[in-house]
Amino acid sequence: MAKSKTQYQCSECGGTTPKWQGKCPHCGEWNTLVEAAALPEPASGRFQSWAAEAGQVQSLAQVSATEVPRNPTGMSELDRVLGGGLVDGAVILLGGDPGIGKSTLLLQTVALMAQNRRVLYVSGEESAQQVALRAQRLGLASEGVNLLAEIRMEAIAAVLKQHQPAVVVIDSIQTMYADAITSAPGSVSQVRECAAQLTRMAKQLGIAIILVGHVTKDGAIAGPRVLEHMVDTVLYFEGDQHSNYRMIRAMKNRFGAANELGVFAMTDKGLKGVANPSAIFLSSYRDDVPGSCVLVTQEGSRPLLVEIQALVDDAHGFAPKRLTVGLAQDRLAMLLAVLNRHAGIACFDQDVFLNAVGGVKITEPAADLAVILAMLSSHRNRPLPQKMVAFGEIGLSGEVRPVTRGQERLKEAEKLGFTHAIVPQANLPRHAADFPKLKITGVSSLQQAVDACREG
Repeated sequence: MAKSKTQYQCSECGGTTPKWQGKCPHCGEWNTLVEAAALPEPASGRFQSWAAEAGQVQSLAQVSATEVPRNPTGMSELDRVLGGGLVDGAVILLGGDPGIGKSTLLLQTVALMAQNRRVLYVSGEESAQQVALRAQRLGLASEGVNLLAEIRMEAIAAVLKQHQPAVVVIDSIQTMYADAITSAPGSVSQVRECAAQLTRMAKQLGIAIILVGHVTKDGAIAGPRVLEHMVDTVLYFEGDQHSNYRMIRAMKNRFGAANELGVFAMTDKGLKGVANPSAIFLSSYRDDVPGSCVLVTQEGSRPLLVEIQALVDDAHGFAPKRLTVGLAQDRLAMLLAVLNRHAGIACFDQDVFLNAVGGVKITEPAADLAVILAMLSSHRNRPLPQKMVAFGEIGLSGEVRPVTRGQERLKEAEKLGFTHAIVPQANLPRHAADFPKLKITGVSSLQQAVDACREG
């Protein structure tokens, strides 16, 4: 009997090598090579026959570009992130920390969609009794929700072909395994093969499939990076487990806008959509406290008002501390250097702490101006003008650069009762009458923004 050949496969990128090495030659990660059985080569050899049937080539102008129909899920915030609803044949990957509420959200979704569509919930982590108890606690209508507790791909594929559901939830992709792969469930080869089979069936049968994915300690979806390339939409479930609010962010969407954000509140009856998240993020905001500035950030098509808090205090150690929550820490070092060079305010002997209230993560550079004004307010121990918002990008030469969708940000601020805004000069509205309740100050440099706050 011939001995089966083995190879070493990277658990990060999926690359293979015939020998074990401490460092993966493909992605450069250390201690990620795991021994696995080598797949047999196809009978046709390394090179396929040139006589294979050629595919049909057609002109792009001849292809009918029709709008893809959407199927609402019944969860308005989830529909916003998906771009209007589920698309037949689409594959969605939902990742998030353990216990954040992924299974709860999807169980609520299939219970709502079961009223007019055939759905199937495939559980690989919980038994059927556990899923039923969860539905009972949430008070969901379980009629019409088909449940399958299975982790073997061949059995799942047979059920999909037999029942032809319209929506399928796989909870989770890391628990599934295929008989053709000898490695354990959750390995790179198993995750890649199971995802490929599910994607192929979704396209062939027109089934919308939602895959639940585990995340690593760094917050990225576990498994090979090719997993995110295979699916149509990648969603991340974010939020602090000690808070009642959760956020779903679209990192990739072939049927809608990326970086869209949906906000949910966790209640005893499950997740409820939040129609006005700005009011929640500002629920405890006080404009008479030093070190606080309201930022108008843009998440996809939704403007959000978020309070930025800063604390600048004398350093009591050898090295001053720099700590951010919800904001980029590298960006903070750059802003402190700009503040020193172009505003004459040195913080080299100060501890600086920043916090974006509400647990939201802000990545866009439009937060620069609000961050600097909050730090300046804390450093001087003087509150900023009341009912004021700010947004704008700060350059290394101290200029204030414009940001996208400035008019929508100003409309959101005026709607929530703010009366003063400091914005880049290029984002000033053409007609001041469009914002009758909002005094808008345009600035082109950091020094002008500092002077505008002092005058206000």
